[in-house]
Amino acid sequence: MRIAARSLLFSAPLLTLVLAACAPAPIYKTTTNAVAATPAQVAQSPERYNGNAVIWGGRVVNVNNFADHSEIEVLAYPLDSSQRPKANDTGSGRFIAVTPGYAEPLNYPSGALMTVSGTLNGTRSGKVGEAPYVFPLVSTTQSHVWTAEEMRKGHNNVHFGVGLGVGIR
Repeated sequence: MRIAARSLLFSAPLLTLVLAACAPAPIYKTTTNAVAATPAQVAQSPERYNGNAVIWGGRVVNVNNFADHSEIEVLAYPLDSSQRPKANDTGSGRFIAVTPGYAEPLNYPSGALMTVSGTLNGTRSGKVGEAPYVFPLVSTTQSHVWTAEEMRKGHNNVHFGVGLGVGIR
């Protein structure tokens, strides 16, 4: 019994370390002036956050192309430790990712999950359906649309529990 308890004591931290090592690293480096606020919080007091860096992600809602830039409307979700949007979580507002040049809508399909890195550059009033809405604007320096395979990476298939369960992937 004593040997089993000791081996369990040493193996638990090792198991935790091994499982943590399976998670991919964040894709963007966080800067010192990065904001931890959600788009909904920024929309309430944009002057407080203007000019700060953000790394936000979520689900693509719409892409609009203009003569010199494109705007990608995103329904924001919290990010995991690898900066992937947690799409099964509660949305935390909407924002518009402003990118230079032309953004091919097929590269940013409606419903796709994406993460952007950029700088907060004010807000714009608009509508979601018929409801008025304030969108924080992110001048995007980098963006990444996640594939289904990338979203699965780092999510191990080891689950602990008691009872019967059925999982569908």
